[in-house]
Amino acid sequence: MNNYAIDLSLKPTTFDLWHVYLAGAVAVLALILITVLLSMVISQMRYKKRSAITQTATAPEPAVKIVEKIVEVEKVVQAPAPEPVVLKEATPDAALQLLGLLQKEARFIDFIKEDIAAFSDSDIGVAARVVHEGCNKAINEHFTLAAVRNEQEGSKIILPESFDAATVRLTGNIVGNAPFTGTLVHKGWQVTDIKLPKLTLGHNTAIVAPAEVEL
Repeated sequence: MNNYAIDLSLKPTTFDLWHVYLAGAVAVLALILITVLLSMVISQMRYKKRSAITQTATAPEPAVKIVEKIVEVEKVVQAPAPEPVVLKEATPDAALQLLGLLQKEARFIDFIKEDIAAFSDSDIGVAARVVHEGCNKAINEHFTLAAVRNEQEGSKIILPESFDAATVRLTGNIVGNAPFTGTLVHKGWQVTDIKLPKLTLGHNTAIVAPAEVEL
């Protein structure tokens, strides 16, 4: 049996085709390994960068800032408190004084309190004419009146969005919002001046018509 000793210190002096293939395979494997390692390093760097951005975006805000934001939202959403409605108490003196003037000039209270069922239409008409003349005199002497609307009654008018609901009363089929187009049924009245007589101190305005005694 022959013994063959292999000398590992020997170096090949020539390269055959097999050695060329082997060297090429080693080079390709090394290139693939380097490419894989580079890809892993780049992926790791991108993952760390993405994680840092996500943590920054989703980091919880301090409690103080959250409270401040809630307060700001409440300030924006909270509607202004409505102004309190102030009711002005009307004194009865002026109304009683006017009632006394109508009684004095037109016997207004006597006409209103009279039971007219037993009278004929002609008798009522005569009495109504007297009351009308007296009331007209009292009103014209102590009040200056003017129409609210200057248009002719029965004409078409347009009420803009800013119309004063205190001076114009809407009737009929009210649908939607202003502007409205409608027919002027009544022009309305407003008092522009009042000239009621002054009252003496201690005058009892509740006595609109004193009792009369003939001697």
